[in-house]
Amino acid sequence: MLMKKYDKKMENRLKRANGQLSGVLNMMDSGEECIDVVRQLTAVRSSLDSLIGLIVAENLKELLLDNEVTDKEEKLEQAIKLIVKK
Repeated sequence: MLMKKYDKKMENRLKRANGQLSGVLNMMDSGEECIDVVRQLTAVRSSLDSLIGLIVAENLKELLLDNEVTDKEEKLEQAIKLIVKK
């Protein structure tokens, strides 16, 4: 797998998405319209997709700059699979 490089911004994005999901649950509990719930879920999905791309990109950058990594090609293929896995 890829190396682990996470920062505070990534953590904050995930916390924000978690808050959005809690908000969606509240919307559902209070009987909000379907269209509004789906809009919020779409926003959460978009923010998570963006975070996934950011995490993979940052780790790829580290991978490419690290001269001690010997299996770069394998790790690059893993990263591509993570991104294209939709």
